[in-house]
Amino acid sequence: MLIGAVFGAVFVFVNASSPLNTVLATVLQVAASVALAFIVFMWFTAGKRLRTGAAAPAREPGGSFYGRGYLLIVAAEAILLFGGIAVLRALGRPEETNVAWIALVVGLHFVALAPVWKEPSILIPGVVLTVLGVVGLVMTFTSAIAWVPIVSGVASGVTLLSGSLAYSRRALASLNPTN
Repeated sequence: MLIGAVFGAVFVFVNASSPLNTVLATVLQVAASVALAFIVFMWFTAGKRLRTGAAAPAREPGGSFYGRGYLLIVAAEAILLFGGIAVLRALGRPEETNVAWIALVVGLHFVALAPVWKEPSILIPGVVLTVLGVVGLVMTFTSAIAWVPIVSGVASGVTLLSGSLAYSRRALASLNPTN
């Protein structure tokens, strides 16, 4: 949740700019900052509750989210991200293509992680980011190319932050001894 929130905020901070109205871009960046701060607060609150005896949320067999399947997916993601950007650069594709590619690869990363983590809820942001990445890649071949950072970047960031907020809230509620 924390990693998704940080990357979501970065997507918004980096991509909320022209052709967006300056005021709207600033509002989006402030909202991303507030969402990230709230998620960090919930993360620390959950950690405090765990230290004071609340039951930990269930994990995959073996007790870790970061086993072999996770490591293979992250390695593939890194290769696709950096290798893909290098290929796009070699093909002379415009810079806006990079954010669409990143959204696509990050989305596929979540889709691949869903069965590994046995967490179907991450399919939602995974599919949304994948679609936003594909839409952005298609847009790079049109006159709407200036909007690719908004569609594939800002919308992806909002998706990641929204998913992190929802997951954080659910995880924190599961630690509440009154539930």
